[in-house]
Amino acid sequence: MTAMKITRPEKPARDTIAPSDLTFGLSTCKRCLWIKYWFKVTMPGQFPLVKPLADAQEEHFRRASMQDLDPSLPAGTVKQWGQWVKSAPLVIGGRQTTWKILGIYDLLAHYEDGSVGIIDCKVSDSDRDNGAFYSPQLEAYAHALENPDRGKPFPVSTMGLLVWKLNGITETADGAHGFGVTQHYLPVERDSAKFASLLEELIAVIEGELPDSGENCQTCNYLTQLAELQS
Repeated sequence: MTAMKITRPEKPARDTIAPSDLTFGLSTCKRCLWIKYWFKVTMPGQFPLVKPLADAQEEHFRRASMQDLDPSLPAGTVKQWGQWVKSAPLVIGGRQTTWKILGIYDLLAHYEDGSVGIIDCKVSDSDRDNGAFYSPQLEAYAHALENPDRGKPFPVSTMGLLVWKLNGITETADGAHGFGVTQHYLPVERDSAKFASLLEELIAVIEGELPDSGENCQTCNYLTQLAELQS
């Protein structure tokens, strides 16, 4: 599918990069990604249960001991949750850009040595819920915490996914019903080289000309078919 003819404004509609765009944005459709940053236009998502399930998971682990999440983790406690983090301007290839990372982490643990641990909550049964796929997103949070736009930096010593998978309906003693889950913690290894490479690719896409759409982009394919019907 060829690129559409769109006149680019003098400057992008935003100057911050969402951590999730390093995973979902680059891997889905670069044209949709470009339009998002230059025009602040995105297709609305349809995930009615995602937010209440994610909120319930996050609330459940507030002030939790890290040892309760996974015995392999150092002694520490979840002390912060759902907070925005913003980085200082990003430096790419020795050039300081106008771009900053801006995002909301799920849970942040504080360890006894003064470092912190990032925990990203997931309610899913997707094979994509693995450390390799989400590593760039968590690295973005880590970069913002270690290189904040303002305030005190926090060294990040651990990153991981806390995954809930639905495992059927359960019944309580009083006859009520609910969904049960299995839980597991997936450690995510730091990979600064991969993060830097993807960040450079993302900014190159944004600052370049309008790209072609992703071959399997449902949004672009829908809009193209709709335009053909209306022509």
